[in-house]
Amino acid sequence: MMKLIINGKTEEFEDKITLEKLLDKLDIKEQVMAAAVNMEIVKQNSWDSHQLYDMDKIELLDFVGGG
Repeated sequence: MMKLIINGKTEEFEDKITLEKLLDKLDIKEQVMAAAVNMEIVKQNSWDSHQLYDMDKIELLDFVGGG
């Protein structure tokens, strides 16, 4: 069992997972504009290969327009 901290909330996953698969499982891939793992930005073209590890801290951001 692997624990990930996603936007401050701990979630558990059975298998190792990439950032892209995580977004697919959470059904939010279309909404996420930026992702950081352990305070480091992961470029969108690397999401499919970026392996996540137990207790990684993930921040998922979307941009909302406004003024």
